[in-house]
Amino acid sequence: MWIAGVDEAGRGPIAGSVVAACVVLPSQHSIAGIADSKQLSAAQRERLFAQIQREAIAWSVGIATPREIERLNILQASLLAMRRAVLSLSLSPQRVLVDGKFCIPDLSLPQQAVVDGDAHEECIAAASIVAKVIRDRMMTELDRLYPQYGFAQHKGYPTPLHLERLRRYGACPAHRSTYAPVAQLRLFK
Repeated sequence: MWIAGVDEAGRGPIAGSVVAACVVLPSQHSIAGIADSKQLSAAQRERLFAQIQREAIAWSVGIATPREIERLNILQASLLAMRRAVLSLSLSPQRVLVDGKFCIPDLSLPQQAVVDGDAHEECIAAASIVAKVIRDRMMTELDRLYPQYGFAQHKGYPTPLHLERLRRYGACPAHRSTYAPVAQLRLFK
């Protein structure tokens, strides 16, 4: 039975897309150390991501852009990214385990929401790793386009450095204009 785990990365940042991943792991694999991506270092996530790519039965990614986040709200955009990830899989799982309190709307597959799923279900934890690695890489690419913000350092989170740069340079297209630090900035310009 193919069970897919789904999780997202990037709900809290004020810049960048929200990225969801879907992973189907074999019942027997040699990937040691799969855990919630927030509990792992960047190096550990990269190592595990490479192993997941090699050993997973299938994996995929879905993205919702900053404009979609602004239009839908972050919860709906996260669910949209999750739906895109599931529908991008190269196979059709018999069951989908979704991290969080909500199931994915308009998905015609059996699914179950699992609160703290990345701590309880290995396939969800694997998805959290994939989503985080892909999102971090996307933010590093954004740093090349907009080096003045330091995206490679803070990954779009509202750190003191990011907020200072946001005040100094204003928002760029990667910023989420409905998030308070960005919206407040627009009020004063």
